[in-house]
Order: sequence, then C-alpha cells, then structure tokens
Amino acid sequence: MPSVRIGVDTGGTFTDVVLVDEESGRIVTTKTPSTPANPADGFMAGVHKVLEAHAGSRALDAVSALVHGTTVATNQLLEDRPDGTSHLGFVTTEGFEFVLEIARQSVPDGYGNSYFWVKPPRIVPVHRVRTVGGRLDHLGREVRPFDEAQAVRAARWFRERGVTAIGVCFLHSYANPEHERRMREVLEREHPEAVVSLSSDVLREYREYERSVTTLVDAAVKPIMRRYIDNLSERLGRPFSVMKSNGGVLSAAEVVHQPITTVLSGPAAGALGAALVAGTAGHPSVITLDGGGTSTDVAVVVDGEPSLTTEGSIGRYPCKIPMIDIVTVGAGGGSIAWISPEGTLKVGPRSAGADPGPICYGRGGTEVTVTDAHVFLGRVPPHLLGGEIPLDVAAARAGVAALADRLGLTPERCATGILEISAFNQSNAIRQITVQRGLDVRDFPMVAFGGSGPLLACRLIDILGLPAAIVPPDPGNVSAFGLLTVDVKNDYVRTHVARDPSPEAVADILGDLEAQAAAALDREGFAEHVYARSADLRYYGQAYEVRVPAPDGPLDEAWLGAVAERFHAEHERLYGYGYRADPRHAVEWVNLRVSGIGPIVRPKIARRPRQEDEPSPVATRDVYYERWGRTVIYRRGDLGAGAVVRGPAVIEEYGSTLPVHPGFTATMDDYGNLVVVSDDR
Repeated sequence: MPSVRIGVDTGGTFTDVVLVDEESGRIVTTKTPSTPANPADGFMAGVHKVLEAHAGSRALDAVSALVHGTTVATNQLLEDRPDGTSHLGFVTTEGFEFVLEIARQSVPDGYGNSYFWVKPPRIVPVHRVRTVGGRLDHLGREVRPFDEAQAVRAARWFRERGVTAIGVCFLHSYANPEHERRMREVLEREHPEAVVSLSSDVLREYREYERSVTTLVDAAVKPIMRRYIDNLSERLGRPFSVMKSNGGVLSAAEVVHQPITTVLSGPAAGALGAALVAGTAGHPSVITLDGGGTSTDVAVVVDGEPSLTTEGSIGRYPCKIPMIDIVTVGAGGGSIAWISPEGTLKVGPRSAGADPGPICYGRGGTEVTVTDAHVFLGRVPPHLLGGEIPLDVAAARAGVAALADRLGLTPERCATGILEISAFNQSNAIRQITVQRGLDVRDFPMVAFGGSGPLLACRLIDILGLPAAIVPPDPGNVSAFGLLTVDVKNDYVRTHVARDPSPEAVADILGDLEAQAAAALDREGFAEHVYARSADLRYYGQAYEVRVPAPDGPLDEAWLGAVAERFHAEHERLYGYGYRADPRHAVEWVNLRVSGIGPIVRPKIARRPRQEDEPSPVATRDVYYERWGRTVIYRRGDLGAGAVVRGPAVIEEYGSTLPVHPGFTATMDDYGNLVVVSDDR
C-alpha cells in the first residue's frame, strides 16, 4: 500500500515540499524556485525532487496523498491589474444595480480620512451589471415572480460582449435560492461557455453587499483556478487535495467549484503547522510569523487553535468566507528598499519576487532588497539551499553602497536601516493581530518560520518584548508540513434572524447543514464524520454579531440557553460588558453554522537526542551587528537537544538562517526547535 504523503506550498519565491513516510516516520524536506509564469512547473519540479531524495525515483506509485497550498486563485485580484476582472459580470435584483457602488459607509483609517480617500474601482463597474425582475422577502417568500424574459436578455447581453464569468446575487436568496437557480438555468442555456457563481452556493448569509462581492470574487477566480487544477491533474495523473483558508483541505475536484475558499491557502497551512510544532513542544498559545520572499503572514494561536474570522478580505475586496485570521504585510526577503519623494528610506510592499529576484540572485535584479541587506551584513551565507543557489555578494554590496550614497549614509547604516524598517513593518502586523484584538503581545512566544522568518527574530523580541522566539526545524518548509496536518473540512451557513427561535426551526436548519456536510464528506471518501456547530448572535439593535461554538446533542430549550450563555460570556470577554441579567437587551440569533470534518492521522514529531558536549562551530566570517566582527557559524544539523548557542553567532541550515545577535541565546529543545531569548530577561 502507498505510504508516502507529500505537501507542496507554492510561494512567491520558492516552492516548498515536505514528504512524510507513514511507515518509517521519516520526514524529507526540500525547496525549488517558484515559476510565476506557470506555477505548475515549480510544483512538479518540487514533487520529483523530494521523491528522488526519499527513494531515488520520481515515480508517484508510493504516494498515498498529495496536498497543495496555492495562491493562484487570487493573484490577479491581489495584483490589482486593471484587466484582472475584465471578464466579470454581475446579475442582481431589479432596482439594486448600484449595490456595489454604494458599498458600506466605512472609510479606511477612520472618518478623518473622508476628505482625502478616493473610493477604489468596484470589482464590476456599473456598466457590466444587469438586473432581473422578481422579488423575495426576508423569509424567502415570493413577492414578485422571477422575470425569465429579462433574465434571457441579460444572459444574451453578457454573451454578446464576451463576459465569461458571472456572479448572481438576488435579494434574500440566502432564505430561498430558487430565483438564483433559475437564473443559472437561463445562463446555461443562453451562454453555455460562461462560468457562474450563485451567492446561495458561495455564501448563504445575509448582508447583500458582502454576499455580492464574495460571490463575484469566486466567479472571478474560477476560470484561472480551473485551468490550473486541470493542468496539474493532467501532469500528475492522480487526484490531489488543496488547502483551504478555513484550516481544512478539500479534493481538487471539489475546490474548482468553490475556489474562493483557497484565498489564504498557504498562510493557513503555515499557521496550522506552526501550531502543531509549538504545541508539541509545550507552547499551546503562540504568535506565528511566516516570512517569505514577498510578504510576511502573522496569526495568533490560542490553546492550540488559530483564530478564525469571516471578516477577511482579498486585497480591497471583503470576503465573508470562514478563514484563519491572518494579517499580511509586504515585508519579505524580496521586499524592495526605495527612496520616497521626500527623500526617506522605505521598504516594501513592492517585491522583487522570484524573477528577477534580489540583486544577489544574479538574474537581472537592479533594486536593493531585504535579502541584499542581509547578504551585505554577512548574516546570510553566500549561497542558498545548501549551495544550490550561489549568491553574488559583490553585486549586493555594490547595490547597497549605491543606495547608501543617494541617502548620504554609510553602507552599514543603510543596510541596517533596511532591516530595521522591515522589522518594524513586521512588528506592526503582530500588534494588529494581538493588541488590536485585545491580547497582550508579551504573553505569546513567537514561532518564526519561512525562508526569511527567523532572520529578524532577535529584533522582534526587542521591539515587542516577546518572551521568546521559536524557530522550528526546517523553518522554510513549515507551511508545506502544515499541509499534512489538517483535516478535510467544509463550512456551511444559513441566516436565521430570530429573537426567540424555536428548537424545531433551529434543528431543521442544522440538520440540513449537517446533511450537506455529510454528502461532501462522503464524496471525499470519509466513513467517519465529525460536525462542529456554531452560531452568530448579538444583542437586539447591534449591527454585528459574535460567533460562539454550539454544543452537540439534542436541540431543545436547554441547548438554546447554553448557546446564549456562551454568547454573554464571549461578549463580555471581547467588549468588557454583557447584558446577561438585563431583560431589556434581548439576544438575537443571526446565523447558524456547521463545519463538516473528515479527520486524518497527523504526522508525529520525534524527539531529538541530547547533546552533552559544547556545540562546535563549522566556520567563521565577518558579520555586522553593532559593528563588524569575526563571528562563529554553526550548522543546525550538528546541534542536538540541549545545545546552547550564544550570540553573536549565525546558525545556518538548508532553507533558512538564524542570526543570533549579541545579548541573545538560542537553545535547542527536545523536539529540535531553537528557542531564542534575550539575555536581559
């Protein structure tokens, strides 16, 4: 029987691969350059490379499961190209053609920005919006019949103008999807080459603006996702699964029907992988920092579970699908240092990416990046991936020197400034995910991973007052490892607004959602099903609700009371007050949710043998911290549990590097993690 599982995470600069042999427990990791022009090339190169490292053969016969983390679905939206959604159209209820134009009253950075903020272009301009007659009320009862003649005219209008991706969102279709399904039938008949997304399939939840945009994002990425999945499936010749933003995976055959669920595919896997690594080592609550070539993704894990949200966004588009709560900042190894019109040094968010990459890659890059600054200061070795990718140190030095000359700084001050700005950009993201969520950042160790994640760990400990930074084994492959730790998971939601819901009505809705979840898990081949219930509640008169987990068991008055009590407690925890004993503030139920979970067996993290002797460095080189100095270099693979490295030092490994600054100490724990602490604490 096949016993090998492979996780492949495609990043902006590198494609990371992890192989787990379930029989022997052996874990093999590798990396290969990403191929932005066709990400499938990098994917296949990584799979073949890890199989050769494991068994000396490229054959896929021994592979029992292959899981992929990808951002292909959303690149065109994140890049914000003017033509990125030119193929997209929108159908909505007659009289509501300006729903996207009106949007919401919120203004970025508060109302003080109202006079200066320019509303960005809508995902679908109003001239590509068609309306169709027919109306449902908020309970799903038909007020006016569906106007099929108008629907036909709309479908033909899109066909004549070459609009090939269409989102459909009718008023109150969360309560009754019948009109939307009839619209899909018309589109299939009149415009068969179009791909169609219905809001009642994508997000069966009220608030028409968010539901409309979420549906349109799904429609926008469907064509490119289908082409990518078809290409990979053909080249692999076997089924595979794709990581979802909610912390679960789904077969590629199912994902093509709901591509919006993959918007945070890779970052979600990283948070889950880091949570497992940290939890095994005795740290159930941590901050996760995933530093890549293009960006850094930050999340919070509390009691072993990453925080979830439905208030996320893709670029400037709000998307209310369940996703791990992740803050992303354009501060990766490839982030470009530049001079503002005012003459100040800036870093990111623009990135050199994988092609041409930083100056030191020698592929034609001409702009100084964070990686070039590390290379100049000697904190990164003159090669990557254990020597597979040599770096042009002289070119990096020349680039930093030229930028420093324009700023009137020494090259050392310029390079150090680049890293300092990048560290503060990352620290701001960490504050956003902790302090702005009511958490004390000083209570959480930070798991630093990704190719560039550990590079600024010591500075982040200083800036934020963190108790420690934990650098896992093979930090550049934690996201790929995380792909092999997650269950199959699908989420279902139904809006049911009621101040005094009947147990029978709630039972009917949850029963229907669980039936949908069961059908999806059956298609995935799972005999064992697990259901997680939750509900969104609020005090009557509030505009937004609080989600709380709901217990298993029979639906009766006691069950409703238990959920309401959880809401009171959570509201008080989040906002500092509650109305548990005040009958003037009724509790209003808004949404009912079910997650269908197909559990898998997670890989086990083995303990490392103890190292009794003092670790020995393998080399020395000039490294700049506060000043230039000859600094010892350690190879991570030579360190055993209990090994202690005191700064100044550099610890190198295949996919990443950890500079240990003066005044810091790194200790290897029993599971191979390097735990970095400040000597002042």
